[in-house]
Amino acid sequence: MDETEIMDVAREAILLVIQISLPVMMVGLIVGVMIALMQALTQVQEITLVFVPKILAIFLTIFICLPAFATIMISFMNSLADRIIGIG
Repeated sequence: MDETEIMDVAREAILLVIQISLPVMMVGLIVGVMIALMQALTQVQEITLVFVPKILAIFLTIFICLPAFATIMISFMNSLADRIIGIG
């Protein structure tokens, strides 16, 4: 592999991480903003109130999106293995 192929693999890996983490982070952000809004409206400033709903929403998102994440990672690994085999 030359430098351009290494940079291509690194770029694809970074895009893969962004693609997989984006749904989980967006759900965490949306749930966090909703809880913060509810706390501001009700004047309840309990810090632990944010964590449980956010963790449950993130776990549910990971559980729902896991097959898609696996498909994305398998296709990336297959293309990476094809590149490795092409060298040898």
